[in-house]
Parts: sequence; C-alpha cells; structure tokens
Amino acid sequence: MKKLLIYTIIVVCGNVSLFSQQIDLTKPKDMVTKDKWLSINGGFSASSIYYTGNEPNMRDPFNYFLSGNVNFNIMGLIDMPFSFNFTNSGANYAYPTMPNRLSLHPKYKFLTGHIGDVSMNFSPYTLNGHQFTGVGLDVEPNNPFKCSIMYGRLLKAVEFGEGRNEVTAAYQRMGTGIHLRYEKSRYRLAASLFAAKDKENSLLWKPDSLLIFPKQNLAGSFTAGFELLKNMQLTAEYGISHINHDIRLKTDEKEQTYHAFKMMLNYTFLNNTLGIGYERIDPEYRTLGAYYFNNDLENITLNYARPFFNNKATIALSGGVQRDNLKKESESETRRFVFSADAAYSASDKLNFSAAYTTFQTHMNLRSQFDYINELTPYDNLDTLNFTQLSQNVNFNTVYIFGQKERQQQLNLFLSYQEAADKQGDIIPDGASSLFFNTSLGYGLQLAPQGLNINFSLNTTNSRMDKQEMFIAGPSLGITAQLFNKKVSSGIVGSYNLNYLAGTKQNEVWNLRFNASYVLLKKHSLAVSAIYRNNASFNQSTIQARSNGLTLNASYSYKF
Repeated sequence: MKKLLIYTIIVVCGNVSLFSQQIDLTKPKDMVTKDKWLSINGGFSASSIYYTGNEPNMRDPFNYFLSGNVNFNIMGLIDMPFSFNFTNSGANYAYPTMPNRLSLHPKYKFLTGHIGDVSMNFSPYTLNGHQFTGVGLDVEPNNPFKCSIMYGRLLKAVEFGEGRNEVTAAYQRMGTGIHLRYEKSRYRLAASLFAAKDKENSLLWKPDSLLIFPKQNLAGSFTAGFELLKNMQLTAEYGISHINHDIRLKTDEKEQTYHAFKMMLNYTFLNNTLGIGYERIDPEYRTLGAYYFNNDLENITLNYARPFFNNKATIALSGGVQRDNLKKESESETRRFVFSADAAYSASDKLNFSAAYTTFQTHMNLRSQFDYINELTPYDNLDTLNFTQLSQNVNFNTVYIFGQKERQQQLNLFLSYQEAADKQGDIIPDGASSLFFNTSLGYGLQLAPQGLNINFSLNTTNSRMDKQEMFIAGPSLGITAQLFNKKVSSGIVGSYNLNYLAGTKQNEVWNLRFNASYVLLKKHSLAVSAIYRNNASFNQSTIQARSNGLTLNASYSYKF
C-alpha cells in the first residue's frame, strides 16, 4: 500500500510540474536578477535559565534554548530558509516527538521544500498539523493545479519507562501523504491521501498491558467548493479513515473504518450573510496524522452575520441541533440545541465592547489566569495539547481610553465563564462538571514624554472541580520605563494572590518580576530578567510550609 502511494505521488506531482516554466541553465547571466550571487539574512537567539529554590516541584537548575532562522538567496531565484530550535529541557526524558527541531525550507519559484522537523496541513480528516521528521514539498505553479507531498517519521520509538513513566511508550511511526488541489475562480477541488504505520519491532518490550498496540492507518478526504450563483457558495468535504489497531493480528477484528462529512452553504446579500451547515463524524473517528478529534457527533446549524451602524457594530449568530451516540452503542445519548454568538461594538475611538457565547462542544486549554501570573519561566505553559472539552463558554471584554496623548489612561474589564461537563442524557452527575469564572479589572496610565507605563489589575478565579469550590484573588502592579534616551526598556511587576478551598485559606503566593532589554546597533538585542516567587501553604489559618524559587534568565539575539 505504501509503495503504491509513493508511486502515485511521484507520477501525479510529476505531471503537475509539467506546467512549470523552463529554465535554461546554460545561460546563468540571464538568471541573475541581483548584483550578488548569494545573499544571506536571518536571525539567531540564545537564552539560558537558572533556577534555585526549595519548591516541591523542583525543575532543572539550568536550561538553555537556542533558535534561529537563516535564508540563503541564490542569484535572486532560489530561497533556502533554514530554522532550528535546540534545548536541553527534558534531556532526561524520551519523547515520541522531540522538542528539538531542525528544519530547512528551500524555495525556488513555485517549489517549496520542507526538510527536517516540520509539519504540514492537508485536511482535518487526514494530515492536520502533526509534526514529523522527514521531507515535504509544495508545488504551486501559476496554474490551477497545486500539489503537496510528505514522507517522514511521525513518532520516535519510546520504550516503557524510558521517559520516567511521565511519557507514554510509543512505537516508531512512519507516514506519507499527498494533497492535490485544482482551483478556479468559480470552483475548487481538493483531495488528500495519508498513510501511516507503526514498526512493530521498534520496541523491545511490548506495552500491551498499557493498551498500546502497533497501528496502521490509511485516510483520505475529498473537498469541493462551487459558486452556485452570484454570492452563493457551496463547500463540502468527505473524510474516511481506516485503522488497524493491532497490525500483529492476522484477522480483521482490530480493523475499523470511520467516516466524516461536512457541508456549508453561504449566501451574501445587502451586507447580510446567511449559511446552513451539516456535519457528521463517526464515533471514534481519528487519523494518525492529527493529535485529537471531536467525534461521535452530528450538527445541523444555521448561521447569520452582518454589520450595523455604519460598520461600528458586528454580530454573528450560529444555532442548530447537535446529537451524539450515532451508532446507538452507548447507554446515554444527548440531543441538544447548540448556539453561539459573537458581537462587537465600537462606540467611539475610545470605547469598545466585545462579547462571545457558545454552547458548541470544542477542545481548548482550560486554565486559570493565575497559572500564567504565577509561572516562573515563559516555558511553564507550553503543553498546548492539554485540551479539555467545553460545553459552554462566555467571554466579555470592554476597553475605555481617555485622557490626552501625553497622559493617556485606559480601563479594561474582562469576564470569562467556562464549563466542561459530561452529561448523561440531559443530567450532569455530581462531580462530572468543571466550572471556571475569571474576572480581571485593569487600569493603565501611559506617560508618553517620560516613556513610562503603569498598569494595575485585580484578578479573581472562582472554580468548581470534583465537588470542590476554589477561589483565587489578588492584585498585580507593573511599571515599565524607557531609560537612557529610550535605549533601555525595563519593567518591574509585583503580584499577590490568595487561594481558598471550600472557604479555607490554602495558599498565599507573592511574585516579583524584573526585566530589562537593550538594543545595540539595531541588530543586537540583550535581555535579562529575574522572577522571585514565595509560596506559603496553610493548615487551619496557620502556615504549614513555606517555599520559594528564583529564576534568572539572560538572552541574546542577533538579526542580519
């Protein structure tokens, strides 16, 4: 199957490239469009983090981070961008997908290559942003045909226990795929095919007890879009994914085929946009070319959007019916009305409002704002794959700006309510829901002549998880300034927050942050920062333990 797919890629993309422009390599002078045969530009940055303290969750005492991008331009015709990211963070762990990344993206006219640690997007139902180590190619000539191909390692083999048990064992996984597109002004067609297979002999110890088996996947999708009438567009996409959940078995008992379909019809008239959509995704639909999926759902939706009051206000509405348990294999089933609304109003240049509400099921990071206020390094909250399924989400934000340009002031109010719940029918069992209510009230003062900014905010988080009520509140004050004829930017921020569980004080956290940066000759940037955190835990209003941590960060970047 994989050989057939590779041969198809070579033949199809080879035919597409026949539409390319011919270049006579025997006449290099005709190819030179710049005085220089080779020009180089890009940037490099290096940072180091030193940590010391006695906090319970100790981190590595020293980490470094190196990143850069360089572009080589040859004769004004060929671009070869190169990028890399290196770190020793987590050096004692084994990851299926490594945090260190090295990639090269050469470009020549309509050809763009991807070499190293890269990611590509074909379709939500086939390959969708999964990082791989290998090669890829985008072929986008000046004609309706477009083509993208890839081949590489999706996961590195990780033995059980090699990642200190914090990282799940994984088989080595290889993948290959192709994405074809044909685009005209009135219609467009696209198709993608993706295949992935685990190497069953890549692990010495088989993690069957962890329900981890070597898998194989073949997924495909077809997309079509048409302009039926003037200002009326129809788009539809169908996806199919066939997965063998254990390739060691000779029978088909571990093989499953999943289907997905999505359609949208939009019509625009007199500044109004109307739409109707339908989506159906089989239970357990997944592809090995993506990290997560919403599945076992059927949505029928109506959409409406338009501007009001001379484009000062906009509103977008979407409502419909959603149901799950499509194959009637679960004891519980949910059929509910789903709705979302987004509204924004610009009353003036000084006053703006925005609000959003949704009951659609979606995956997102569910975090308290104090996770970011109390973090010790910029890398504490990089686990972007830690998703929670939300059933309701409400946001409101308003900004009011007043004062003169030399002394500008700003008030900001932000409210957010998030609910994640596992319903049984229309009932949410006790302990099966999580609620977050975040508020932030801020004030800012900008003194332009002095290059001084002062910001104050009061933050609260009220949450309920596993039948436990938690409340966190505290102020934050920050001052930033431009010093030494605005050559040095510096700032200091102090924050304090209290944590209550079921009305009883649990923690008290103090934070103090300092940073400074300096730009030399417009190309060199130096920056230093320090973060000190003091955490006291309480037992019946008495301090039970106190811990502290200090993080020092120094960085250098250069652009050329």
